[in-house]
Amino acid sequence: MSRETSLILLEFNELSPTLMTEFVEAGKLPNFQRLYREAYTYVTDAEEVAPNLEPWIQWVTVHTGLSRKEHRVFDLGDGHKLTEPRLWDLASASGRRVLVCGSMNIGYRQPLNGVVLPDPWSVGVSPHPAELRSYYEFVRRHVQEYTRRDVPLSASDYARFLAFMVTHGLSAATVLAIARQLAAERSRDSRWKRAAILDRLQWDVFRWYYAKDRPHLATFFLNSTAHLQHVYWRNMDPAPFAIKPSAHEQTEYAGAVLYGYQQMDRLVGECLLLAGSRTTIVLCSALGQQPCLAYESTGGKIFYRPRDPDRLFAFSGVTRPYRYAPLMSEEFHLYVETERDARDAVARLSGLRVNGRPAVRARFSGAEVFGGCSLFEQVDPGARLEVPGTSRTTGFFDVFYGVDTKKSGMHHPHGLLWIRTPARRHLARREHVPLRSVAPTILGLLGMPKSASMRGDPLPEVREATRESARLDVPAPA
Repeated sequence: MSRETSLILLEFNELSPTLMTEFVEAGKLPNFQRLYREAYTYVTDAEEVAPNLEPWIQWVTVHTGLSRKEHRVFDLGDGHKLTEPRLWDLASASGRRVLVCGSMNIGYRQPLNGVVLPDPWSVGVSPHPAELRSYYEFVRRHVQEYTRRDVPLSASDYARFLAFMVTHGLSAATVLAIARQLAAERSRDSRWKRAAILDRLQWDVFRWYYAKDRPHLATFFLNSTAHLQHVYWRNMDPAPFAIKPSAHEQTEYAGAVLYGYQQMDRLVGECLLLAGSRTTIVLCSALGQQPCLAYESTGGKIFYRPRDPDRLFAFSGVTRPYRYAPLMSEEFHLYVETERDARDAVARLSGLRVNGRPAVRARFSGAEVFGGCSLFEQVDPGARLEVPGTSRTTGFFDVFYGVDTKKSGMHHPHGLLWIRTPARRHLARREHVPLRSVAPTILGLLGMPKSASMRGDPLPEVREATRESARLDVPAPA
């Protein structure tokens, strides 16, 4: 295969192979259906079980070809600590142009021949080039504070974001979608659909850089449908759940999961147009999901986030200086100055109690603390947060707030892997393939050998796909 071969990796987090089959066979996802019919299709196996079944672990495996035991990255936000090369590091080092858009838990080697937009939960990775900063910070705050009605952004933040978008691909279709979304929110509870608007904005930015740079390797990550599955699987399929949604909830949310898949289906259609006939498209979900039934007997799983992080830390006795970084759900990072400070913070946070039960779980590594509220059931409105052995007490809900959703989707080790080469040959492989095979397979599709650090092997079909695509005399990107 030519060095100038190009590939787009669509990273649609946690799409379920089971739901995808159901929706495609029902004729509800025409672009996914087309992609499937023109692709080698597989179901990947993460080869892990909980608590090691998390997207911020599995996407590192996708990008490096290393298992969790090999890459040793366990927490969201720690990806930059890994020294082994990612796909884009290897491609860049070989002289290829790269575009990394939103990929989860990443790091990258500098200098990099291309563009990097980290995921919104990154804490040790900066966007490149620096012009992406205003866009990145705007999206980051929206995603990290999605559970709040009022996102902490100023008028100047919005102005900088708008100025960036106007000059970096904002489409008329996205503007129209934003207007329709805001209008719909005036009459019904449809704020949950905002995630699809962020997806559109992300795609506009990706498409602008793709057209400008014509990268050989491009990645595009979205998490919106994974979130909708976690929250609204119960509404999509109430049957297996003991706690049934109300009629009012069903009016708004019964179609939420399908809505997420359909919004991604639209982007797949646009990707097919963007890629043309000579660019390989790889769709990967890293994981899938399934109904989450473990918490039904206790009222369903809910989670709590700090209402004011500084107030939580002051109450527990954690002193400044520190830096707080919220993550998904209830979790957060706390960065302090020394390992001794981190050990002290963990002791103080872990000591907090509600009705005698631990209120916060926390652990440390070096000068970093990883923590979150440890309560996942309904807390009584009058519950008190206490520091044992002292007279210090405060209302639990003065410090935390509950997110008004019950988790109903949970991770499953099986994910999607579809590979559409320029030859457009279809093959549906029934056997599950290890997630470790994705990275060496992508390198093979780019005409590159696998890295010495990779233990997995490229999928055998890639050799045939490589030969067939080479016969098409793939030209260099413009």
